[in-house]
Amino acid sequence: MIIAAPVLWAADKPATSPALQTVTGSVLEVKDVESYTYLRLKTTNGESWAAIARAPVKKGAKVTIENVTVMNNFESKSLNQTFKTIAFGNLAGAGAPKSGHAMGMSHPGNSQSTKAPDIKVAKASDANAWTVAEINAKAQELKDKPVVVRGKIVKYNPGIMGKNWLHLRDGSGSAAENNNDILVTTVAEVKMGDIVTVKGVVRTDKDFGSGYVYKSLIEEASIQK
Repeated sequence: MIIAAPVLWAADKPATSPALQTVTGSVLEVKDVESYTYLRLKTTNGESWAAIARAPVKKGAKVTIENVTVMNNFESKSLNQTFKTIAFGNLAGAGAPKSGHAMGMSHPGNSQSTKAPDIKVAKASDANAWTVAEINAKAQELKDKPVVVRGKIVKYNPGIMGKNWLHLRDGSGSAAENNNDILVTTVAEVKMGDIVTVKGVVRTDKDFGSGYVYKSLIEEASIQK
């Protein structure tokens, strides 16, 4: 399963899905709006545009943007400008926002993530409670049904396509079997590293375009800490 901001304005919803990568370049131009900073970068592959949570980036600075999601034909109402291609992500290093909120997607942007090697979170006691591995294993059986799962947020990408995207792990499953992580979309705000109980609906074979298909994920989620 492939994974890739303060909440995007309703009119600024991206047209594609998240993809995980890093972009490094020199800043040629800076455009600040209320919550975001748009950067025109000179990279090894030429010039490109990127967007991050608003930060004091100066022209001429060399920056690295992590956890990038590339979006096509993205219209920013704030700038009255359409970008043929733009990379949403999180500013790395000392200049990155310290508030715990950033931009980008995991996938669906806080480009914070952790390898989370020793996560152990007890299974929720609610009705319809499952572990992460169980949801992945029984995705077809649980399709379009409500589930409850408790785990640790190992990746958090707020404000993508009008939702906050997070990846949850509870210690069940394994990376080798690709069943130890579940993607959750929600309008609730959380923080990287939070241990939360998620209540939502299982979806399967979700296609966000550009070849990004999720075998299983949880949508319409409410979250309790």
